This record gives sequence, structure tokens and C-alpha cells, in this order.
Amino acid sequence: MVGAACALYAARAGLDVIVVDRGPVAGGTTGAGEGNLLVSDKEPGPELQLALLSSRLWHELAQEELAAAVEYEPKGGLVVASTAQSLTALTVLSAGQRAAGVRAVPVDAGELQDLEPHLAPGLAGGVLYPQDAQVMPSLAAAHLMRASGARLETGRTVTRILRGPGGAVRGVRTDRGDILAPAVINAAGVEGAEVAALAGVGLPVLPRRGFVLVTEPLPPRVRHKVYAADYVADVASDSAALQTSPVVEGTAAGPVLIGASRERVGFDRSFSLPVVRALAAGATRLFPFLEHVRAMRTYLGFRPYLPDHLPAIGPDPRAPGLFHACGHEGAGIGLATGTGRLLAQMLTDASPELDLTPFRPDRFDPSAPFDRPHRAHHSPPPGRPADRSDRSHRSDRSDRSDRSDRA
Repeated sequence: MVGAACALYAARAGLDVIVVDRGPVAGGTTGAGEGNLLVSDKEPGPELQLALLSSRLWHELAQEELAAAVEYEPKGGLVVASTAQSLTALTVLSAGQRAAGVRAVPVDAGELQDLEPHLAPGLAGGVLYPQDAQVMPSLAAAHLMRASGARLETGRTVTRILRGPGGAVRGVRTDRGDILAPAVINAAGVEGAEVAALAGVGLPVLPRRGFVLVTEPLPPRVRHKVYAADYVADVASDSAALQTSPVVEGTAAGPVLIGASRERVGFDRSFSLPVVRALAAGATRLFPFLEHVRAMRTYLGFRPYLPDHLPAIGPDPRAPGLFHACGHEGAGIGLATGTGRLLAQMLTDASPELDLTPFRPDRFDPSAPFDRPHRAHHSPPPGRPADRSDRSHRSDRSDRSDRSDRA
């Protein structure tokens, strides 16, 4: 998704763009995404500013007759607190978000059922975020790629980033020949560290695994993206250990999606019953009716994690001509448009709309230990995981049941 957005805005800035992907469009993390465009889970700071820019750009794209094509839904988000203590923390967070430009509406305990009639009673209160929205990520990536007019080279693997005698990037080597270009963008998601290494530079991108449960199809019962207030703390945590907090969302096709878990276990795709049980327990605490609903299946995805929870965006001074646009963790769909716009501005020597200092790719200590995770075996071919269907070219709503949590 980030690569597609970079292609779109670079092309609109007048550049000739070639996109190289070893798999199909949306065949990696994007295809396992839920498509959330969230401001609600961002603390005040540079990521929230990027989210607000991206939210505006997504809305603009939706006005360009892309809304139906990418299944743009401005459904809003509802964050709920179960205790007075968590409500106090949520109130403080939302006040800071409002000061930064977010629309955040306090919701009293007695008003929660007006927004979500099936919520559990006894919750302390919440905050409504009208700016939260959603797209279908595979469709969005495909349509943004098509709108860019960029040359798309799928099934082609980059094996080296070419550099001249002075160290400047001059293109890439692939398994089907060289592609020469004065600028190369690393938008490889969880493989961002591997691509950076092809240029001889370090970028500590790690995979952060998450599971999602998919229920049987149901009549519409969950109106918003609904999650517990402690979810924000889980997103910001540095822990490699398992963390779960309830995130519940309905889909137009009927199934309810249940998350969210986070753990750093490399590229381990094995099923974890304790994680799935924790997700189910959290969801039923929020929506008791789910206790009597069958879970059809579960699956997982990998978020591209950087140690300070900010993506790497911008030029890499260690390899002139190399730009990075990766490490967005679970927010890549939502932050893609802002990232693409900022990259295009830098590529054309325009002043970027945001201060990119916090996103500098070389901000990490090169002496800090970083072991890229070892793949014990190859995952299923990109776009064809064993537990979900190929959705890159489908336009029906039924494939919403196949998305993993990426909030």
C-alpha cells in the first residue's frame, strides 16, 4: 500500500515511476491488512500529524470517484474505557489529540448504547472519533497503482541496489536484469531491513505478529471500529512479549473481525491457541452477544515494526539516492497517502508539508544489536497464504472477512 501511494504521488509530481514487486499487488502485509485509517490510536506527536495529513489525502482520493472502488467507509471509531482509571487516561489522551487537530467527542457511559446498542453494560465511558475510516486494502493498493500510471513489474525480485563509484544509487539489479534510476524507494514493509541491506545500510525493521478471529456472517451489530482504551498502550509498547486488547469491527459482508494481538516472534506463522482464546475473551467482554457466535477461522499478519514506533520516511544520507518508506507497523494503510505525498515532495525538491526529522532513516544507533529474523521456511507464495484467498482483483464485499487486524 505504501509503495502504491508513493507511485501515485510521485507520478502526479511528474516523475517516471517503476514499481518492482516480487509478488502480486497486495501480496504481502497489505493483503493481510484490515484497511484502518485511524487517528484515534495515535498519541500527539509526529505520527499523529502524519495520520492527519494522510486522513485528509484519503478523503480527497475518495472524492475523486475512488470511494466505491476502494470501499472507503468513514464509519468513525469508538474507544471505550471499562474503569474510571482508564477513562481518565483516555480523557487526557483525547484532550491532547484535540489540541493537535483531532475531532474527539466524549461519550458518557449512558450514551454508549446509543452509538453501539450491543455493547456490554457497565462501561465507564468512551470517546468517539468521527475521522476514523476504512478502505479495503487490496483494492486500494490496486486502484492507486492503476491511477498512478506507473510501470508495474510484478514477480520480479530485487537482488541488489546499484551504487556508483561515489556511493550514489543508480538503480537496482533484479533476477530479470537491471533497472537504472537516480532514486530508489524502499517500500518493502516487513522486508525493509533486507532491502536496506542490499544497499549496505542498516534499518532495524522487525516483524510484529498479529492474529485475527473471523466470525460467521451476522446481521449488522457493530457500527464503528470499537476497541478498548488500553489498545493505544499496546500499540506504543516496546515489549516483545504477547499483548492483547479487544478490537471489534463489523463488515458489510456480515462477519465480525476480532483482534488485536502483538508479539515479536520473527516470521513464525504457527497457530497459537492461547492468543486466539485471549482475543475471544476480550471481544466477549465488550460485546457479550459474541459468546454465542461461532468463529469460522483465524489467521495472522506481520506488522513492520521499528524500535521507536515511527516509520522511516525520507532520504538516506548513507546512500544518496536511496529513500525509505517503511516501518509503519500496523498503520501502513492509513499512513500511506501522507508518506507518498511527502516522498514525492522530497523527490522533486519541494518543501515537505511536515518536519521529517523524527522519521529520518539514519536515526538509529548503528552499534545497537539488531538481528534480522531468520525464516526457517518460506511462507506461502505472496498473495496466497494457506489461510486466505487471493483478493487482489476481487471487488465484492465478501472478502472483508479475510482481513487481518492492522489497527
